Amino acid sequence: MRIEILNTGTELLLGNTLNTHGAWFGRELFKLGLRVGRQVTVPDGDAIRESLSEAVGRADVVIVTGGLGPTSDDLTREITAEVLGLELILDEAGLRSLEAFFAARGRPMVEANRKQAMSPVGADILPNPNGTAPGVYVPPRLNGRGNCAVFLLPGPPRELYPMFHAEVVPRLRALSGIDVPPLALELKFTGIGESDFHDGIDDQLAAMAGLEYGYCARIGEVDLRLIGDAETIARGRELAVGAFSRQLVSDDGSSLEQVVLRNLEARGWKLAVAESCTGGLICSRLTDVAGASAVLTHGFVTYANEAKVEMLGVSEKSLAEHGAVSETVAREMAEGALRVSGAQVAVAVTGIAGPGGGSEEKPVGTAWIGLAMEGVETIAVKIYQPRNRKDFKLAVSQAALDLVRRSVG
Repeated sequence: MRIEILNTGTELLLGNTLNTHGAWFGRELFKLGLRVGRQVTVPDGDAIRESLSEAVGRADVVIVTGGLGPTSDDLTREITAEVLGLELILDEAGLRSLEAFFAARGRPMVEANRKQAMSPVGADILPNPNGTAPGVYVPPRLNGRGNCAVFLLPGPPRELYPMFHAEVVPRLRALSGIDVPPLALELKFTGIGESDFHDGIDDQLAAMAGLEYGYCARIGEVDLRLIGDAETIARGRELAVGAFSRQLVSDDGSSLEQVVLRNLEARGWKLAVAESCTGGLICSRLTDVAGASAVLTHGFVTYANEAKVEMLGVSEKSLAEHGAVSETVAREMAEGALRVSGAQVAVAVTGIAGPGGGSEEKPVGTAWIGLAMEGVETIAVKIYQPRNRKDFKLAVSQAALDLVRRSVG
């Protein structure tokens, strides 16, 4: 089934609003055994006409987001009716729903809102319990341009997502006739790149009949996607894990931080974090996971040398002789965090994010990661990540969390 997404909204093209619909639709449609064939974003108004005309002549399903509100630039309904050759009429049930929405909130409904109850003749009104703009479904039989179903959905995610699940998914299942979606498995790896897969196992994956595979690379991480039947996916997984077992983070969709917390909790261990160059990013990633409080006890952001001394007990002599970005200081930061917190594991990072502050001996992008554990000799690892500040911080946080994962997993 050929599915196209048409996102409308000038704010999406100006960059004022982040368009997250594309990734979301891709994930949700894949669960149904469907995929997005094309996605287009256009500004409000007449630009919708050309894109919609092209899409309905090419696709089996077109999903349009945005432009269903009461303002003058909300023209999605009008343009859709025009493109499909349908009359636009006032839907009485839709109007009553709008009036009830405002009455329940003790607000008067201004006349401009009536346009939200307009709908192409014969189309289904899709209820919107989370906003004023109802959606619209135009079945293929009504489309004078071709055998294409058209869904008009509101733009805000809080309105679009519930409407999609309640109203669009059942209709897509009926249209597609897919009862059992294909199986898929996503394996997360860290510490390797796409080129490692290409050199190591790419040819072998390609030789597996019935297996579709692909990669998604991020900073410090590569996801391997396997699609096929259960037996074929199992063979692909065995090949990938056999080649890169040490770098495997998860095969159940869990993030690196989720795996770290899960492994520590399974041992009954607590974790403390001491950060300099990452400025709290490691703790932020960990606390984004529900239940992190069962493991994470302390987070020290010791950006200044004075803070390293006062909060973690780092030696002033070590700072003077070796500098803040050094193996010695990384070790002392980790040991100090372990001692002060009473945790069983502590990780510390110190580095040069740039763009200034580097030297020939310690260029921008240099970082040291210290790891201290009860009853084990403290270790320190040097990494070099010459990136912009934001990406450097992410890369260092990834390396630090992975060091914990490999040490306690």
